[in-house]
Amino acid sequence: MTAEARPDRAAHRRTPPPHTVLGGPVVVQPMKRRQCAECRREPLDLLTLEDGAPRCLDCADLGHLVYLPRGDWALTRRAREGSSLSAVVVRFHRRRGRYERQGVLVEEAALARAEERCLADADARARRRARDAVRRAAQDASFTTAFAREILRLFPGCPPDRAEAIAAHASLRGSGRVGRSAAGRALSQAAVTAAVRAAVRHTETAYDALLMSGVGRGEARRRIAVPVEAVLAAWRARGS
Repeated sequence: MTAEARPDRAAHRRTPPPHTVLGGPVVVQPMKRRQCAECRREPLDLLTLEDGAPRCLDCADLGHLVYLPRGDWALTRRAREGSSLSAVVVRFHRRRGRYERQGVLVEEAALARAEERCLADADARARRRARDAVRRAAQDASFTTAFAREILRLFPGCPPDRAEAIAAHASLRGSGRVGRSAAGRALSQAAVTAAVRAAVRHTETAYDALLMSGVGRGEARRRIAVPVEAVLAAWRARGS
């Protein structure tokens, strides 16, 4: 046995599992082979300790309960609320030197009822998400149309299909682009112009090729500044 393992075993001996948690019994997942002190059955996957002696679940009058692993908080809460008898299942964590919850034991009927309630909630949440998705899509389409309309107001010479493409790109939900900023959602002139300028930079000039060739972003922007402004000026003037 290593020096590191000895303190863990000592900590295990010094830290017996609690007998009850909030008024309910505690069941232990043993770390080594254990035998029931009453019926002598072994090995025990789960046991209780009565007067320091292990008991199997049947001898402890808990054999009719079913195990629910941790992980689904809502299911666990509802199953325990609906079960007239329940128990917390714990296991000793060697490195941390303490017992930690692994799940609960509840009545099978209570678990079935809890599962039905959680499934009903899941269906309701799915329907709500679908409704929200439709609503957001309608909002996004309306905002993109308004953004494109503002582009054409500021740049009447911009081809309508280009205005729509720029608006769709700039206003994409979750993109973090200028159209999703507070100024963009307010359709401020500065934000709309910034979106158009960025689009022109990438699609009407050699900006991307300069970046790919190793030119720094600042220098690349300086080199293409004149053609960008020329396109913007032409799109503004065409409607004059």
